[in-house]
Amino acid sequence: MAAAMGEIEDKLAELRQTFRSGITKSVAWRKNQLRALIELLQDNEDKIFKALHQDLGKHPVETYRDEANLALEPLIGAIAAGNTVMLKPSELAVECASFLAETIPLYLDCKAIKVTNGGVDVCEQLLQQKWNKIFFTGSPRVGSIVMSAAAKHLTPVTLELGGKCPAILDTLSSPLDIKVTVKRIIGGKFASCNGQVCIGVDYILVEKKFAATLIELLKTTIKKFYGENPKDSKSISRIINEYHFERLRKLLEDPLVADAIVHGGLLDKENLFIEPTILLDPPLDAEIMTEEIFGPILPIITLNNIQESIEFINSRPKPLVIYAFTKDETFKKQIVSGTSSGSLIFNDTLVQQLCDVLPFGGVGQSGIGRYHGHYSFETFSHEKAIMQRSFFLELEPRYPPWNDFKMKFLRLAYDFDYFNLLLLLLGLKR
Repeated sequence: MAAAMGEIEDKLAELRQTFRSGITKSVAWRKNQLRALIELLQDNEDKIFKALHQDLGKHPVETYRDEANLALEPLIGAIAAGNTVMLKPSELAVECASFLAETIPLYLDCKAIKVTNGGVDVCEQLLQQKWNKIFFTGSPRVGSIVMSAAAKHLTPVTLELGGKCPAILDTLSSPLDIKVTVKRIIGGKFASCNGQVCIGVDYILVEKKFAATLIELLKTTIKKFYGENPKDSKSISRIINEYHFERLRKLLEDPLVADAIVHGGLLDKENLFIEPTILLDPPLDAEIMTEEIFGPILPIITLNNIQESIEFINSRPKPLVIYAFTKDETFKKQIVSGTSSGSLIFNDTLVQQLCDVLPFGGVGQSGIGRYHGHYSFETFSHEKAIMQRSFFLELEPRYPPWNDFKMKFLRLAYDFDYFNLLLLLLGLKR
């Protein structure tokens, strides 16, 4: 343990020395690092496909869509935007109230980044160190541990924590719209690592009168995607490890939850496989409805009126994302103004991860901070304000001894009332 701690401290010292040398501030140096990462991904694409298939049974097409390409595109975008955002000061005009300063350049003072691999013991040792920034993605429970450790050194954090992401399903009159909606919900649940993604659909909110139709459509589409026996499908992922398999199994073993199963429920521990499973109105106080599922179990919660979905969501921790399928513009506005979430997507699922122009992050229990695209650059940067003045034109009213004239001067200056300020200086205003 002591040797491991010493190794971490040595790496940290090396990292800080590299940053202090100034080499990382060069745009050319940064672009070379990004190009090296691109080359690494491209040269090892087949290895990445094989590794994820071995670990998760993930199909190469899904891996390319959700992993390889999502890592590659931001790197390409960062190189293209490099000269615009890296270390380029932006000059702001300063009003008279700041006493005639020339400009305020804002410099992004960026941190150096280093990757260290390891398990829980390594993470605990890393958290004992003083960092400029901590970025963590994982569960709220571990996020709380990370934030507590960061607080000891007043280290800023970005936490991407996930949570229970609902899909609101309004009544749709068009059969085509309904068909597309069901496909997109399944795509946002089972077709992305079999539900093991932080932005995956966690549960559906729908009116009772539509529940039976929805279930049949879900069953039909699951069969279309994965065949009669999903266990034999090459297009569906396995559970990441035995621990999470057992966690999900225990969720389904709750007798009241088991009674709510309307489709699926097959578990194969040897192959770490859980069949796409649909629940209808499981108990709201069951663990499956209070904790992030992070697996191929999809509860359907029925409501008398779809407008009740807003109150339902607000009664629970703020989600990382809300998905809402509706063509009702009034209802859309109610969801926008009446709920709080990291992001809000209408009429689709998961597509926000493809949009680097949008910030990605949670709120409340689902996370702190944001990233993706330019927002990632800002997250790992400090925007330093720099102000410069000349020695010409010293304004005595800013200094003691105080009197009525100085009070009048300051009031006019802070109000940007230049005309009356001139009159005061000329003795024409009392």
